[in-house]
Amino acid sequence: MINAIRQKTRTQMGGKLEIVSPELPDNTPVEVIVFLLPEAEQDMTDYLLSTVANRQHLSEALADLENPSTYIYVNPDNL
Repeated sequence: MINAIRQKTRTQMGGKLEIVSPELPDNTPVEVIVFLLPEAEQDMTDYLLSTVANRQHLSEALADLENPSTYIYVNPDNL
């Protein structure tokens, strides 16, 4: 017999939860533990492109890569 089933779901209106699993026999006693999951973290690329200022800064940085005279060279031994 199955000892555990793990499912992710979303709360419904009024805080209701519905768990549907064909592996659960009818009228079987179960214990349900609910963990609130954090919302998915925003993708880094989405974040970097999320504002006009960020997009402009990234565009300028990419343009700077075309011109090696704008590079700043650093000797790690001097840090």
